[in-house]
Amino acid sequence: MAERDPRLDAILGPAGPELTCDECFARLDEFVELELGGADAERAIPGMREHLAGCPACHEDHESLLAFVAGERAT
Repeated sequence: MAERDPRLDAILGPAGPELTCDECFARLDEFVELELGGADAERAIPGMREHLAGCPACHEDHESLLAFVAGERAT
């Protein structure tokens, strides 16, 4: 089976549950805590990973929060 064209994915959007930016922002801290704790964050918050992959603003917030929390835990 051939891979789907990423341009088609961009048009069709995610196959699973979709989150809005507001929903993403409201649960981003929980998602990061789950990720850093080794839990299945995507299973706990379905659609988050897809939203982060498709939304540059939320992706940036995620990366910043992930780095911050990981840095706090390291000190």
